[in-house]
Amino acid sequence: MEDILVVLPQTGGSHKAGFRLVYSNTKGDIRLDGVFNVISYDVVPKIQSTLLDSDFKIVIADESHFMKNGQAKRTIASLPVLQKAKYAVLLSGTPALSRPIELFPQLQALYPTVYKNVNEYGNRYCKGGFFGMFQGASNHEELHNLMKATVMIRRLKKDVLSQLPVKRRQQVFLDLSEKDVKHVRPIFQELYTDSAVAKTPAVLDFLGTIIEADCKFLIFAHHQPLIDAIEQYLVKKKVKCIRIDGQTPVTTRQTLVTDFQNKDDIKAAVLSIKSGGYGLTLTAASTVIFAELSWTPGDIIQAEDRAHRIGQVSSVNVYYLLSHGTIDDFIWGAVQGKLENLGQMLDGQEKTLDVSQIDSRPSPSKQQKTLDGFLKRCSTSTEDQPSTKHPRF
Repeated sequence: MEDILVVLPQTGGSHKAGFRLVYSNTKGDIRLDGVFNVISYDVVPKIQSTLLDSDFKIVIADESHFMKNGQAKRTIASLPVLQKAKYAVLLSGTPALSRPIELFPQLQALYPTVYKNVNEYGNRYCKGGFFGMFQGASNHEELHNLMKATVMIRRLKKDVLSQLPVKRRQQVFLDLSEKDVKHVRPIFQELYTDSAVAKTPAVLDFLGTIIEADCKFLIFAHHQPLIDAIEQYLVKKKVKCIRIDGQTPVTTRQTLVTDFQNKDDIKAAVLSIKSGGYGLTLTAASTVIFAELSWTPGDIIQAEDRAHRIGQVSSVNVYYLLSHGTIDDFIWGAVQGKLENLGQMLDGQEKTLDVSQIDSRPSPSKQQKTLDGFLKRCSTSTEDQPSTKHPRF
């Protein structure tokens, strides 16, 4: 373990793993003298000169989609380090979360002589879209073939984790009260936050069904008012839970995850899609609920896979709680369209969030048939059980 040096952004937290720690916020130069040096993306800009002065034979960028924004400090600082290394490897299950332009910095890191001009790349592969330059997608098949020929080795989960239990998705259309619907419809174009507020009573109603099932579950949301309401509802119902969102200190997140994984009396994990959807293993749950959607399909896939990953022994049931007449009508279609583009670009074929649909109906607590069906599913789910100068992601 002494061969492993970990650079953290600041002091604090517990350390029991045995590897060496240094902190980027301390005075003086940092010596990167480990055989393996582990550094977060946010630390790279602070110590870029030290990294560039070091002679790394190989640099591995895990979760390389964190460099999707070419203007971000972490990307600007990381690219020269990757390009200087003798070998560079980028790892990501979702290298582009929404659109092809997000791939360009990663491609530039691996093969700058081919992927050197963002305008040339954008005009060829990122045409269309309505929200700024290079926000669309074009010539998917050509880009897919080009990446395969130069830098990309793509392995699908179904191929490399063939023993992983199945993942099932379902849309559940909530029955909003007329009062809540009237609040949303007049502001249909600005209603991402308002939709969250309007959906809250119906989401909590559905949550009551899950609680009665007495199984562990993850529930994702985006807006703080809805996350707060979910946590408060669980506390009121005396359901032990953990919560991880943007306000949760990084140093305590793993402790929360360990508690959820190991303690049977902790039934729920209340998670923000952004902060709780990446890098966490929460396989103690086989039920995943989305109280809200994200505009970014990669965020959704990553969040689903907190439960659907190595270590999962049950089939995973994913529930999308949607409401007609809210922003859900827009986001679901947008996400599916982006996934089709990304599938063609990365995998050479279209892909979508394949779901089975529950028709619009009253909330689950008002519909005994739905409740019985869910309880049955929850209780039986456990029965399912080359060398190159430019390495690839």
